[in-house]
Amino acid sequence: MLGLLAFAVQAEDGHDLWMRYVPIDAANAAASRSHATELVAADATPVQSAARAELARGLGGLLGVAPAMSDTVTRDGAVVVGTRASSRVIARLRLDTRQLGAEGYLIRSVRVDGHAATVIAANEDIGALYGAFHFLRLLQTGQSLENLDLREAPRVKLRVLNHWDNLDGHVERGYAGASIWDWHKLPDWRDPRYTDYARANASLGINGTVLNNVNSNALSLTPMYLEKTAALADVFRPYGIRVYLSARFSAPIEIGGLETADPLDPAVRRWWKDKADEIYRTIPDFGGFLVKANSEGQPGPQDYGRTHADGANMLADALAPHGGTVMWRAFVYSHEEPDDRAKQAYTEFVPHDGRFRGNVLVQVKNGAIDFQPREPFHPLFGAMPKTPLMMEFQITKEYLGFATHLVYLGPLYEEALKADTRVRGPGSTVAKVIDGSLHGDTLPKSRTTGMAGVANIGADRNWSGSHFDQANWYVFGRMAWNPESSARAIADEWVRMTFSNDAAFVGPVVEMMMGSREAAVDYMTPLGLHHLMGRGHHYGPGPWVEGGPRADWTSVYYHRASRDGIGFDRSATGSNAVAQYAPAVADEFGDVERVPEEFLLWFHHVPWDHRTASGRPLWDELVHRYTRGVDYVKKMRGTWQGLESRVDAERHAQVASFLGIQEKEAQWWRDASIAYFQTFSGRPLPEGEAPPAHSLEYYESLQFPYAPGDGK
Repeated sequence: MLGLLAFAVQAEDGHDLWMRYVPIDAANAAASRSHATELVAADATPVQSAARAELARGLGGLLGVAPAMSDTVTRDGAVVVGTRASSRVIARLRLDTRQLGAEGYLIRSVRVDGHAATVIAANEDIGALYGAFHFLRLLQTGQSLENLDLREAPRVKLRVLNHWDNLDGHVERGYAGASIWDWHKLPDWRDPRYTDYARANASLGINGTVLNNVNSNALSLTPMYLEKTAALADVFRPYGIRVYLSARFSAPIEIGGLETADPLDPAVRRWWKDKADEIYRTIPDFGGFLVKANSEGQPGPQDYGRTHADGANMLADALAPHGGTVMWRAFVYSHEEPDDRAKQAYTEFVPHDGRFRGNVLVQVKNGAIDFQPREPFHPLFGAMPKTPLMMEFQITKEYLGFATHLVYLGPLYEEALKADTRVRGPGSTVAKVIDGSLHGDTLPKSRTTGMAGVANIGADRNWSGSHFDQANWYVFGRMAWNPESSARAIADEWVRMTFSNDAAFVGPVVEMMMGSREAAVDYMTPLGLHHLMGRGHHYGPGPWVEGGPRADWTSVYYHRASRDGIGFDRSATGSNAVAQYAPAVADEFGDVERVPEEFLLWFHHVPWDHRTASGRPLWDELVHRYTRGVDYVKKMRGTWQGLESRVDAERHAQVASFLGIQEKEAQWWRDASIAYFQTFSGRPLPEGEAPPAHSLEYYESLQFPYAPGDGK
């Protein structure tokens, strides 16, 4: 209780994220202090210095007493961190680190010269840094330090944040203020916040960052901006983070003076080779390029009658001598509208399976449309056994209420990664596609693996616009390290590190988080509905959106509501998108009686009186779920209000305010959607269901020209 009171009296603004290092309770501190009396850690390299400094900072804050610094173990309770090369103690212990790779580590209780000690050992300095953060996490979450024997190594090689930040400071789909990159002051002013950013990412094992928007500006590749990027790379390097840039495919024309960007033109290929050489002279450990091409009006190889493989391979050849990687996005849809936009990425990429260079990753969104509250897994997963596929998740909540809605994305990530593609029988999960284990016999030997997350980070003091949105950054990093991690377990450790180890706080908050995504699906897009948000800014309900330059930028294209029913028929009698999945999955998704009900309206157009699993007709079930989502938000508000005495006032107040906004907007979603769809169903509301607060005309009249995060 004393620890709780000491914590509660200090207001916090969220800047420290999950690395607060506030004193743990007295009983745990006394027990842990005996395991951290002395720190034996080299600081001969920048990474070693980062690990040593983090441990000194963390142990001093958590235990209230800074450990003594030493070159060797002189007492019980020493913490030894390093590699065989950096630590004579670790070299003497002859620990087996052969299976840990460059980034893995072990944490083990040992005896050194008769003294009890904890060793954090790795093959490379970066592994030791990751192990240091793991050790601090054990302390922060109140776990025992007795008899430790832990081994960790990442399952995925590239674990990358994608920043949709523009050079003017605007962040597309960003809800935490302006960009944290101050390009105008770089390279000379290196904001200390950049180091905090690197520490936070290293604590999760994130090892790469794409600094600029996928809707890229060719100026990012000019010498002036490369010098600025190099300054950021210098800050990030001690934390194992490599920088990447989104490359504009038409850069040879826009900044190179060429008349074409044709990937098969020798002059274009030479330009990119020279540009790569220039970049690596400036940034020797540059990671590579992320490319959005021939999608949403962006230039690309198809402008010249070439393929995605042609474009990706040109850039891959330029980067290959330097060890760089191309991350080529599969989020494509052309100006020629297909019969079903969900099918286009598969159609464009599967014919080129096996034709991409070994240093190309095809980056695939978790679903085939666009980061919806719920989508079935993308059919490309499992369909390209000769090509490494990189998962792309969205951390920023473009379609999930922006920063003010509490929606924990761990269950969404877990659902996508555990989805079974069935391409090699049961157990052929998306996670196994991502980590390369499912198709290890058909992928190129030079393959790499990766997972990307569209960052939710901005200039707001709390980084992500809300305190609970920090959990989405956190869970992405932890799942990128191990795609089979538990969303619930990660939520538990995040709550403990970010707020409190008090069981009376942790339990209710974790439960609140774990149901929050399902609640958002309920009040926004239940039963497989999708893409019903306001046009452009994606704020608020807009199931009535129609017209404009493209049908597939409208809501009516996706829900297809009529007097006869609702839903997009992707079965064999419709667009036949189900045929892009393995036969066992296609059979299930394509059968209206067998399809998981959460995907019912994604794959089928069904009548309003269709009998659902609850026994209710579809219309009644739809209304029920809309209301259920609102009720869950009300429940979250009540839970959080009851925890006021267990969390600092500053953070409690902001979360409480945001939950109030969420309840109001969830009700708006429910009422507007019911008012609209009732014009097609022609059915009364089920007994006990409240009517919408306003007319449909009222909801349709609302305009939000300055909603944050739009791409305009």
